[in-house]
Amino acid sequence: MKKIEAVIKPFKLDEVKEALQELGVQGMTVIEAKGYGRQKGQTELYRGAEYVVDFLPKIKVEVVVADDQLDRALEAIAGAARTGRIGDGKIFVSDVIDVVRIRTGETGPAAV
Repeated sequence: MKKIEAVIKPFKLDEVKEALQELGVQGMTVIEAKGYGRQKGQTELYRGAEYVVDFLPKIKVEVVVADDQLDRALEAIAGAARTGRIGDGKIFVSDVIDVVRIRTGETGPAAV
């Protein structure tokens, strides 16, 4: 099993969610986040004064998928989240050793 963590622009969440649902991914965790990468924030004007917004609003989507779903899930997320502009985000993939469903005690892929 693999855990996918995707940091995306907030307005792309619905598209990413729909793309994953079409693949049969059954569940995700969504976290509101703030951050910056190479874009290093942006400069804004407020009442005539310029200031730097260091942290930009982002959404972090976490899903756990079977190994054989990984490539399709990555393509779906990247395709749905891509605008072609700076700040589209990043996708991180890590191994999941085990999963336990708290309610039933199921473990492994059946618990996802």
